[in-house]
Amino acid sequence: MKYFILFFIVVLGFMSPIFAQDSEEILVNSTPISIFKGVKIGEKVDGVIWRGGIVLTSDREEFGGLSGISFTGENKKVTFVSDIGNFFTGSLIYDEFGKLLVFAGVRFSAIKNSKGNKLPRRFAKDAEAIDSIYRNGKAAAIRVGFENLTRVADFELVDGMPKGAAKEIIIPKALSNERTNASLEALCIAPANSPIAGSTLLITENMKDGKNIAAFMLGVKDRGRFSISRTLNMNPTDCAFLENGDLLLLERGMSFLSFKMQLRLIKAQDIKPNAILKGEVILKAFGKDIDNMEGLAVHKDVGGDERIIIVSDDNFNDWERTLLLEFSLK
Repeated sequence: MKYFILFFIVVLGFMSPIFAQDSEEILVNSTPISIFKGVKIGEKVDGVIWRGGIVLTSDREEFGGLSGISFTGENKKVTFVSDIGNFFTGSLIYDEFGKLLVFAGVRFSAIKNSKGNKLPRRFAKDAEAIDSIYRNGKAAAIRVGFENLTRVADFELVDGMPKGAAKEIIIPKALSNERTNASLEALCIAPANSPIAGSTLLITENMKDGKNIAAFMLGVKDRGRFSISRTLNMNPTDCAFLENGDLLLLERGMSFLSFKMQLRLIKAQDIKPNAILKGEVILKAFGKDIDNMEGLAVHKDVGGDERIIIVSDDNFNDWERTLLLEFSLK
């Protein structure tokens, strides 16, 4: 059955009145997913445990194109970026067994430029990646990566919602000079336990670095190019760090007119400038179990175990879906 979000009023208690003019509330419907690759919730699939998921739909034409996700506040508040220049912020609600039920209390707002105005054209709106910047243990800002007009920008977080003008971050010219949708696709910030703590990884979708895929590292000490070992007919779409500094890399491709995806686990000690990252594939899927999987985030459940969320971009097509799929390593 569909969970029409009847208790969004509770979540609205977490929203600040200052967003009344900057954001708008919308209704998002959530339909549960219980089976993945033939296994039930709580069962092992490849190298992970399937934890359930939901399909998201909305009557609002603005909703869709979700290409990145990050946890931005308390009560499992998350923010998605859309590739037509919007933020969508709400809370993920779970049942008493830790099963994802709904995306509730959803508000959307336009991504702003450095002058505080809405992005002027589609070429500039193509947000593809997002990660949170933590200060004193809490998400204080978000960092967003854009393709086509390739750039990176930070936005303030207030009560877990993005607010205000973009603060553009200097990135390598080899990347900022790119003006295609094969440029910046994935962005993630290394946690405190990582050997490259605080560094931002910028991974392209299909910029060539010899036989590999070009990537860049922004950090105080750890700065420079590195690359991703290419998987045949697959390209990176997002990345996320585990608490111990290991890296998850999400990749997508096409197979027999349907999407395929894989998730790689790369050890923390292997991530450094000039490295070629390969890692181990811990999850593969194709066909009806998935869609155009583009976004990736990690969080902890009530028991303290890390969970992995993967989101799909429906490209505003009737034949594609917006999925949230959740897994754990334990």
